[in-house]
Amino acid sequence: MAKILSLLIGAIVAVVGAILLVTWWYEFIFVARAILPVLLILGGGVAVFAGLNELKDTLKQSR
Repeated sequence: MAKILSLLIGAIVAVVGAILLVTWWYEFIFVARAILPVLLILGGGVAVFAGLNELKDTLKQSR
């Protein structure tokens, strides 16, 4: 019974979320435009950090 209840609640929450996304589309785009540059900066920083660590490991192995 708990699995059916969780499935039903999940379906209801998904439908409500879809309705709210359509209703608040402008606000969603506004927030996405604000968050996207920050995510790109953080993602780029992580990629640079990972690349530097890999380069450091490669240089350490070649010695």
